Amino acid sequence: MSEKIFLGIGCGPIQTGIFVAGASKGGFDKIVIAEVNPVMVEAIRKAGSITVNTSNASGIVTDTYDKVEIYNPSVEEDLAILKDYASKAIAINTALPATKFYQFCVPWLKEGFERTPDAVRYVYTSENSTTAADDFKNTMNASFANTYYLDTVIGKMSKIFKTDENPALPPLAPGLEAGHLVEEFCTIYTSYAPGIENVGIVGLYPKKDLYPFEEAKLYGHNASHFALGMMAKARKCTYMSEVAAFPEAMEEVKNLLINECGAALCKKFAGVDDYFKVENFNAWAEELIERMVSPNLADSVDRIIRDLDRKLSWNDRSIGAIRMCLSQNVYPELLIKNAKNAAAMYAFTQLAEAYPEDERQNLVDALTYEK
Repeated sequence: MSEKIFLGIGCGPIQTGIFVAGASKGGFDKIVIAEVNPVMVEAIRKAGSITVNTSNASGIVTDTYDKVEIYNPSVEEDLAILKDYASKAIAINTALPATKFYQFCVPWLKEGFERTPDAVRYVYTSENSTTAADDFKNTMNASFANTYYLDTVIGKMSKIFKTDENPALPPLAPGLEAGHLVEEFCTIYTSYAPGIENVGIVGLYPKKDLYPFEEAKLYGHNASHFALGMMAKARKCTYMSEVAAFPEAMEEVKNLLINECGAALCKKFAGVDDYFKVENFNAWAEELIERMVSPNLADSVDRIIRDLDRKLSWNDRSIGAIRMCLSQNVYPELLIKNAKNAAAMYAFTQLAEAYPEDERQNLVDALTYEK
């Protein structure tokens, strides 16, 4: 019987905390990573393993996953090995900063696939995009009868930390100056494909219709997380855990998630899945809010509210959630309030440099957050 091989493209916390962990727990014979950071490659190769820290309700636990090989596709000898593994892997996951980076990995993956064109393989795409699988397939621009391209809905929070700021936590591998911290939650929805139940990556749950879950992630989880981040910023919090000390903010985000986002989502997707039953969604929402302010995860406020121009775009978590609510006759009062605050912050960041320092306070006063 041939080896069961997992191939991961990119070595961030989504890859390590979900796919490496899931493949290891699922009994894969070999876990292979493609990564272009030479320092990371050298350290993980020397260790032969990856260490991931996981935050839960009682603290942080550390797991080390072995059977790990890592190669740098920008190194000719490593690239040849990766092409061979691409031809053999049953499961592949891309976890890159954006789908635009597909152009760099698809050529060598395609060459590997061409060596075994009829092999059954599942390509998961973990970039934060609802069109990632289609984007990957279009970039591949080739037909492989038994190759399936799958979207993912990742509601798992994670971060990269610096070891000098968190000396009690081990790095990704000995000698590295950074580590991965992820939350315990690991229910990851994916697209469906024939035979996917037998892949064996623990924590992945295929859905025949993934679209409702993509909307729930973007217009539920992401919308409320962003809103709570804005509330935390308005209260001068550095970490998301600090906003838990403001009960009015916690109550507001609960109302926003349950009575606006949740009400609209449960109405729009009624009957699709038990997830969209009001009582189930509300229970999930309350758990999610607790996870958002976990002191063990210690997520930074600035990370949650970064890239305001993207997060205020037409289809993204703020304006997109407002439009989704309005389409279901749910008035999104709190979402609108949050969007106004975010727009004010974005305007300030764009305009502040044009103002003399002695006049900037006037701009701040005009764009004060509504608490």
